[in-house]
Amino acid sequence: MGGKYVTETLRADAVGLARAAGILREGGLVAVPTETVYGLAARADSDEAVARIYAAKGRPSFNPLIVHVASLDQARGLAEFSAAAERLAGEHWPGPLTLVLPRRRKAGLATAVTAGLDTVALRMPAHPLMQRLLQEVGLALAAPSANRSGFISPTTAAHVLASLDGRIDAVLEGGECERGLESTIAAVRADGSIDLLRPGPIALEAEAGDGEHIEAPGQLASHYAPGKPVRLDATQVAPDDFMIGFGAIVGDCTLSTRGDLAEAAARLYACLHEGARSEKPRIAVAPIPDEGIGIAINDRLRRAATPPG
Repeated sequence: MGGKYVTETLRADAVGLARAAGILREGGLVAVPTETVYGLAARADSDEAVARIYAAKGRPSFNPLIVHVASLDQARGLAEFSAAAERLAGEHWPGPLTLVLPRRRKAGLATAVTAGLDTVALRMPAHPLMQRLLQEVGLALAAPSANRSGFISPTTAAHVLASLDGRIDAVLEGGECERGLESTIAAVRADGSIDLLRPGPIALEAEAGDGEHIEAPGQLASHYAPGKPVRLDATQVAPDDFMIGFGAIVGDCTLSTRGDLAEAAARLYACLHEGARSEKPRIAVAPIPDEGIGIAINDRLRRAATPPG
């Protein structure tokens, strides 16, 4: 496992799943599609395997990981579920909701998964391929987005390979991700209150987190960056802009000509990847309504437009 990897591309069939499961059991890294984005999976109970995630991504050690589980029973073995947490899991799992909950003392998770916190971020994914892999491996899997830290999240296997080829063992080819935006993250507090740590595909009645402490992925001010300046709410296109359009504003890559926010979410990272690859030195993005999943889209765009600190 040392040195430069030869990254395999595995087909989404029984052979590919068995190969992926074998790599993961041995402590390797496999990029896997979920309904949100591709995740970089490793067994969550192995310090060495989780360290490889951080090394491959160049991820800061204070940024915790999301642990993916196959069942609610498996999740209950890792965290303490209050009545509020049980309700949210019952309503939204499997699906794109991550719950930040008190970690059980004997959860058996690698220390780096929680970045030293007393909480753990858990999700039960809805993507059938990820579900089958979790069942095949028989272990909880830590799986942040399968890209270099701080850069654009991947929604296709090609996006994964653009930044991680030679840095991971394999990518499981599962086509394009349906949702295209990372999960909603909510912290369930001891008093039953709910703090929204990251907006996403699922809208919740929750208070906004204070943002002062990193409790979950996606809270860094600069994130999802394409490596060039990003101008938001652009209604006029400059000659040196790669324009990302929406609705009546047509661009070099258009999120949705119909003005459909769900379609825009699914296409957001593909358009940012295209803009990053273009010869134009800047990216401009048409205004996106700040409602529904548009709130999550604008959250990602603001972070993409924030220069690294």
